[in-house]
Amino acid sequence: MKAYFSTSALCACLAVPFALMAAGAIHAADKTVAVTAIVEHPALDAVRDGVKEELKASGFEAGKNLKFEYQSAQGNTGTAAQIARKYAGDRPDVIVAIATPSAQAVVATTKSVPVVYSAVTDPVAAKLVSGWGPSGTNVTGVSDQSPLDKHIALIRQVVPKAARVGVIYSPGEANSVAIVEALRKAAAAADLKLVEGAAARTVDVPGAAQSLVGKVDVIYTPTDNNVMSAFEGIIKVAQQAKIPVVAADTGGVKRGAVAALGLNYADLGRQTGRIVVRILKGEAPGAIASETSSKFELHVNPEAAQKQGVVLSDALLKSAAVVVK
Repeated sequence: MKAYFSTSALCACLAVPFALMAAGAIHAADKTVAVTAIVEHPALDAVRDGVKEELKASGFEAGKNLKFEYQSAQGNTGTAAQIARKYAGDRPDVIVAIATPSAQAVVATTKSVPVVYSAVTDPVAAKLVSGWGPSGTNVTGVSDQSPLDKHIALIRQVVPKAARVGVIYSPGEANSVAIVEALRKAAAAADLKLVEGAAARTVDVPGAAQSLVGKVDVIYTPTDNNVMSAFEGIIKVAQQAKIPVVAADTGGVKRGAVAALGLNYADLGRQTGRIVVRILKGEAPGAIASETSSKFELHVNPEAAQKQGVVLSDALLKSAAVVVK
């Protein structure tokens, strides 16, 4: 007996493997990006969201062709190490590590999974990369290095007669130590005395601020994660003692700082996201040089200035990109 196949049946049979191939191709195109941050605060959250926005703009959308995972270490370096080990074991296409402690934990854990750091002031001092050029390893990223000379100039504009500047920082965070070391030189060059207030933990930040009362004319807050997590504690002390606060993070101005010259961290996140996209499309992280940003904005808060005993000049107000009201 002869077997007869209709044309439509033959097409249906051929369609099955092609459909399976297409489904396999879609599955193969799915990517996983795992994001971790040392702590949650507005600047670091903006980086995370900026990465996600840039991925979506480039065609990688969570829930469709992208698995986007996020975990915060809640300020605990031990937890950061646990998250790093989990992510390394999961082997996503890219790990994004936000802030120095999380980046250090991830880089120490994997030498093969692509790692993109973000919001790290000095990646060389943090030993994430050996230099600012292509690392030749699995690591690249974006620094939020601050323009300290411009910050000193801003302090002079806010408090023209300032002679003593207080700085609150975490002595156990490489990011903060690098900032303070550079700040010592910048302050000395500007004939300013730097008074340091160390805060090893978030709960120590208000006490560090209190230790500066009567010793400084202005308080400077760097891009330190412990400091920004407890920022309202600094502002409370500053208002009571009438000491103006100048910040490196513009997000601090809405939270009570007098002024800040800093990065837009959402933009920093999108810049980070563009590097992630390049890796997802096939570039090796070790072939991509570490980046910085030159897009700095001046934010001011006249009401906070009044509460902290200073009046901002018209020139400073006019030059601000954002005036908080």
